[in-house]
Amino acid sequence: MRLSGDLLRLADAVLLPGFAGRTPPDWIRRRLGQGLAGVVLFSRNIAAPDQVALLTTALRAENPAALVATDEESGEVTRLEAATGSSRPGAYALGVVDDVTLTEELARDLGRELAAAGITLDFAPSADVNSNPDNPVIGLRAFGAAPDLVARHARAFVRGMQSAGVAACVKHFPGHGDTSVDSHHGVPVVALDGMEAALRPFREAIAEGVRTVMTGHLLVPTYDPGLPATLSPKLLTGLLREELGFDGVIVTDAIEMAGVSAAYGAGGAAARAVAAGADAVCVGGERSDEATAVEVRDAIAAAVTEGVLPEERLADAARRVRELAVWTTSSGSTTTRPDRPAPADGPVGLVAARRAVRVTRRSADPVLPVTTAPHVVELAPEMNLAIDKGTPWGVGAPLAALLPGTAVTRLAAAEATGPAIERLVRASDGRPLVVVVRDVHRHAWQQEAVRHLLSARPDAVVVEMGLPARSDLGAVHIATYGSAEVCGRAAAELIIGRAVTG
Repeated sequence: MRLSGDLLRLADAVLLPGFAGRTPPDWIRRRLGQGLAGVVLFSRNIAAPDQVALLTTALRAENPAALVATDEESGEVTRLEAATGSSRPGAYALGVVDDVTLTEELARDLGRELAAAGITLDFAPSADVNSNPDNPVIGLRAFGAAPDLVARHARAFVRGMQSAGVAACVKHFPGHGDTSVDSHHGVPVVALDGMEAALRPFREAIAEGVRTVMTGHLLVPTYDPGLPATLSPKLLTGLLREELGFDGVIVTDAIEMAGVSAAYGAGGAAARAVAAGADAVCVGGERSDEATAVEVRDAIAAAVTEGVLPEERLADAARRVRELAVWTTSSGSTTTRPDRPAPADGPVGLVAARRAVRVTRRSADPVLPVTTAPHVVELAPEMNLAIDKGTPWGVGAPLAALLPGTAVTRLAAAEATGPAIERLVRASDGRPLVVVVRDVHRHAWQQEAVRHLLSARPDAVVVEMGLPARSDLGAVHIATYGSAEVCGRAAAELIIGRAVTG
């Protein structure tokens, strides 16, 4: 089928592809010059702030109105700081502190950093209500499990981010919190009884004026028993547009994710998403080559010629994306802002991380502070695809910086065998023992390793860097509500007696 150049350009006007490398490849430059809506940056594109600024300048040399988006949630899901670990805690820690002024200031601080790098659209915050503690993909990315708490912090984050001139994006509509399936791999199903609670943060963010909403690849049988939200006119047009009154840009989660592409392919899913009411299509988180971007563009254009996607709907989507680009330009988000001096009590991210830490002491003995170099054992589960596997986390490194001579051992599931634990117990003899876990309640192997370690060393300190389902582990239990680098630093300070918790 021969597709007209005008139709292909219209299809490109709703696409946000990813690409490989830290400089724009020729195909991205060429397509931007021909009207491509913009791009999505991942950690593979980012080395340092100055490099990102040069990259975004090169992109806008081809198309001054290009949107440059990224997933910078802070905390576990970071792109700007994937190599070093985030200097700001994630949403759950902010929800624990429950200070909306702090959340707004952290988002504003993050927005300024994004704006200085030339990034105009941030796929944050998560407005999901994490009501299922076994959720494999949201967890710490949510502000919490209570709808009202999530709603007020989503609003605060949107205010802060957009005051810096960067468009915020609440996700994953209509709510990915009450699920037990990761939409990277399958289609989660959302039950009716949690829908109103799940929608509340989206309602509030829309009232706050959020510029974009990201769809979730979620099946909500009450609204549409056959199609996931990303592909459902009933959810995107009927619920989000008409009932909730959202008039901004609806953007898809990565269209190559199995939650939608398994049935239709990336191109077929993209065309159906736009027909359902989506305005911008993200592609390239997992498949970042030109062939994939061409496949998706051509499928959207072909859907118009075949009558599957009305051309008026595609033109409306392109208009909305264009208006968003105009807002980001007029808001000054591509203008470098001068750095603000850090407050007297430290950068806002460190202040937030310190305030989020919670301590439960279960021993009459003065286990803390630790004054001699400890042995730190970190139990490392495999993380979901939203989190860069190379992002540093843990307590061992920051504790070693504060107490030279600290020994650090990290074990994955296959390595945490009985003999390995016995060797660690022997190696830690005579030294304080710190055991670091991450969502221990979701991983039987971590539970067994902790049981074994504590049976031999009941005086151990346990640091939970995921969701703390229980606080009765160890002589002292420390919950950081996040595994970002700054959360590890806050825990390390507390362990040696330098910090006061919130």
